[in-house]
Amino acid sequence: MSADWIRADWPAPHRILAGTTTRSGGASRGVYASLNVAGHVGDTDESVELNRQKMIEMCGLPAEPRWIRQVHGTRVAHTGSVEFGDTAPAADAAIADSVGEVCAVLTADCLPILLCATDGSEVAAAHGGWRGLAAGICEATVAAMSTAPESLIAWLGPAISQSAFEVGNEVRAAFIAADRSAASCFSKNEHGRWQADLYALARQRLAAAGVGNVYGGGLCTYADAERFFSYRRDGECGRMASFIVRRW
Repeated sequence: MSADWIRADWPAPHRILAGTTTRSGGASRGVYASLNVAGHVGDTDESVELNRQKMIEMCGLPAEPRWIRQVHGTRVAHTGSVEFGDTAPAADAAIADSVGEVCAVLTADCLPILLCATDGSEVAAAHGGWRGLAAGICEATVAAMSTAPESLIAWLGPAISQSAFEVGNEVRAAFIAADRSAASCFSKNEHGRWQADLYALARQRLAAAGVGNVYGGGLCTYADAERFFSYRRDGECGRMASFIVRRW
């Protein structure tokens, strides 16, 4: 498969580079084929390193991303802090206000959320699994940025769609406990369970945090096996990276 990536389609300043890799064009084999950029899923270190270098070259990144160790929480790390040392900090979002600092999150069904100031002065990447979204990762990321929420725009990368994301009552209850309007993002299925719309839930939470300009959405990782890894579909699999950086 040839190398491929998705450029974020949003009105960000030209100096902002943002997008998502696909699974195409890498060195990994088997269930990780082929552009797996995650080092924690069982792939070989050599393949992951080759794939990360391929990602840098293919996407035109100025440096390797400042990787975080995602834990499905609400902690936000700043790339300028001392916690970005030899090991990736445990966090589910990263913020940068310096040129060349690449923020990134890894996903394979969870929702990648990219944010930037409309003047291009600050960027962020957040990992929106259902637990993190329900706990407030959107709100925490916006609150940790120095840019006023009304001066931020967001882009939602590829994630599992509502038609493929069946959840139990506990997931729906977690969202409704924080915001009763979240009920509109769940549809009951024939099994008495719920189909959850991660994209709609993220838009609700971003709006509640003051971010009204949200773009992207609509790409389903579960349905498109040729382009995307999907944990719900395949179990053991690789991860895509969604990234954002100020180039100058």
